[in-house]
Amino acid sequence: MSRIAIPAIESATGATADIYARVRKIAGGRVPNTYAALGYLLPASLAAVLDAQGTLDSGSLSRQELETIKLLVSAKTGCDVCVAAHSFVGKKVGLPVDVLRAIRVGQVTGDAKRDALVRFVSHLQTTSGTISEDEFNAIRAAGYTDTQLAEISLTVALGIFTNTFNRINGTDVDFPAVE
Repeated sequence: MSRIAIPAIESATGATADIYARVRKIAGGRVPNTYAALGYLLPASLAAVLDAQGTLDSGSLSRQELETIKLLVSAKTGCDVCVAAHSFVGKKVGLPVDVLRAIRVGQVTGDAKRDALVRFVSHLQTTSGTISEDEFNAIRAAGYTDTQLAEISLTVALGIFTNTFNRINGTDVDFPAVE
């Protein structure tokens, strides 16, 4: 059970009701538990997340690439809610179950460009300091542009934010179990 109690979504007013309405439009009529809590506690933070996600959605990384990053970051951070969410969404955008499983554990997926992305994001998550020239050259050699490197950075940052909040809150998992 989530540690932070929030009122029923239907009772929301003001900025919280407004952000819930926005979430419902993009999430198929529902408000996932993470967004419900953030929308209640800090509606402006959820608006910022949705705005940043909108930037990524209109960017140059594919939905599969975005979900690869989100799933990997969530797995490395240890966020059960986001692992379930991004496994679910990953399947919806065409990532096979065996590929999702490989991403979660940082193994090869059989796609050279995706594998380079997994290696790069894993490296970012497990090291500190400026990445080496070799790491930079490897991700560029895989075909990622400077703009896409910025998009990768934003995707990682958003994931860390929601992962960290869910870990603090003990947010209830409201997505199907991971296969």
